[in-house]
Amino acid sequence: MSESASGQPFPESLRADGVPAPHPLLEPVLGFLGVWRGRGRGGYPTLDGDFAYAQEVSFSHDGRPFLRYEARAWLLDGDGAPLRPAARESGWWRIQPGGRVEALVTQPTGITEVLVGQVAEGAVELSTHTVALTPTAKEVTATRRRYALADEDTLTFLHDLAAVGQPLQHHLSATLRREGGQSTPPASSWNSSVQ
Repeated sequence: MSESASGQPFPESLRADGVPAPHPLLEPVLGFLGVWRGRGRGGYPTLDGDFAYAQEVSFSHDGRPFLRYEARAWLLDGDGAPLRPAARESGWWRIQPGGRVEALVTQPTGITEVLVGQVAEGAVELSTHTVALTPTAKEVTATRRRYALADEDTLTFLHDLAAVGQPLQHHLSATLRREGGQSTPPASSWNSSVQ
């Protein structure tokens, strides 16, 4: 007879000093670990105007050389009250030697992005390598993203988009505050650059 599995035998951590210990290749992105929440603004030529939104982003690790990434957003009305769910995505940031990053991001709207980029001085810049679409997904041809630590508890996010016949241009921006996880980034090469 086999025993049933109960619980998760290999934990994930939102902290660099938690269990398990992070893989050494994660050192340049350890400051991103945690849960981040905040608000932003968005717009696009194919929409009826600009919009306000709230966003939650989390980064965790399980001791291997990648970060688990989750993000969800919801639209806000003029008073800041939630209107309805908006974007949602999940994926992985694969950290390579020399600070290179390969990211896989999947959205429930039928879009999967493979992005490549670099981490340097507390910021990760990613741009499209490939976009895969389900048969009913809207056309997306390219994206560009920037995640940057303004300080140890503030994460800024910029997202450019080329979709439905429009060229690559600004789509979203947000400022997020740390709500959980890594409270003080470890001493690292990026830490001195954000002071």
